[in-house]
Amino acid sequence: MAYSEPVPTADTTRSHPARTAGVHPTVRPISAAEHLAFVRAQRSVSFLQTPAWGRVKTEWRSESLGWYDGPRLVGAGLVLHRPVPRLQRYTLAYLPEGPVIDWTGDIAAWLDPLAAYLKARGAFAIRLGPPVRTDVWSAGQVKEGIADAGTRRLTDINAYRTDPVGARVAGRLRDAGWLPQSPEDGFGVGHPQFKYEVPLAGRTEDDLLKGMNQLWRRNIRKATKEGVEVTAGRVAGGQVTDGRGTGGQGTTRRGMTGRDADGQGVSGEDLHAFHDLYVHTAERDRFTPRPLRYFETMFAVLGAEDPERVRLYLARHRGDLVAATVMVRVGTHAVYAYGASSTEKREVRGSNACQWAMIRDALAAGCDVYDLRGITPTLDADDPHVGLVQFKVGTGGQAVRYVGEWDLPLRPLVYRTFDLYMKRRGR
Repeated sequence: MAYSEPVPTADTTRSHPARTAGVHPTVRPISAAEHLAFVRAQRSVSFLQTPAWGRVKTEWRSESLGWYDGPRLVGAGLVLHRPVPRLQRYTLAYLPEGPVIDWTGDIAAWLDPLAAYLKARGAFAIRLGPPVRTDVWSAGQVKEGIADAGTRRLTDINAYRTDPVGARVAGRLRDAGWLPQSPEDGFGVGHPQFKYEVPLAGRTEDDLLKGMNQLWRRNIRKATKEGVEVTAGRVAGGQVTDGRGTGGQGTTRRGMTGRDADGQGVSGEDLHAFHDLYVHTAERDRFTPRPLRYFETMFAVLGAEDPERVRLYLARHRGDLVAATVMVRVGTHAVYAYGASSTEKREVRGSNACQWAMIRDALAAGCDVYDLRGITPTLDADDPHVGLVQFKVGTGGQAVRYVGEWDLPLRPLVYRTFDLYMKRRGR
């Protein structure tokens, strides 16, 4: 099966501290300020591993941990703790898309002291998701796989690039008794193992447009022709304001292809508009929406940690909100975190307008990658999830499989009780 040439990418190990071969670090709590300083020293880190994310997840107790080589902080992780139902003294210790350590070396030297620390403080199990790739497929491969009736899944196709670090990490986790948790269909309770990403490093806007399929380019042009207008704003001073306001608190209005160069604020009115459209999208697409308060907290907390961390994009056509998206950025990694679209006026292509605005802003910020988040690995044209894959593959880029999430039972009996509880409630 022929496919297009691979798109250049950034470092395959997306986020790691300096290489620390031969180090046997110790683990201890660190302050949020120490944690944030460590995050800022990395080229990129998942936003799920920033100290502010622990304050967004209000239903979990959070703590920041550091790995020390003598006096030097060489790794960090955000740990979210959730109690076991009816066994409040024990917790599941969860490190989503983390921790931020050197995954290229002896991972036991990093994870063994983590397990000892957490078990001593009441954790019955650890769940983590190493930010390490295993396989990459080009957009051409994905498109040909969808067109081929004999190809059902991404994993039926030989990846054009594999990462030996990812394969080694998965093997060592398995050998050490860690249990893989990523579901076969790609979507579960945790964070996705399969993602779609657009590499940005060393590319121009023209390069990115040329990498998109004809439909995406046509839809971007149509949005411009139809007069779709995108606004982009960030939280000003860590506060979500009650109205559009003035003096840096309002959202800057701009053309579909323009940028919010000075990073204006997100108002409460903007968030309400986004959330109303998001709830409409949830009802149409049959998923459970998060409450407005969640997004108010998310914007306020992430924006207080870094004013460039999170932005809201609103696409309007003749005053009607037709699409809305949220982008989160840490260092050189930009993430499409949430999206919503109107059932009416879909022909003006507001969703494509929002995506192109976010991609351009990520490129202007010097990002290495624009992350469209999860996809299922299905390539079956009859699978309802394949539409999402087709939408994302139109951007060009590549499908990526990560190591996935893994559990280490620290108290096997409690872990089995928890596992049964989760299965009964359908996870």
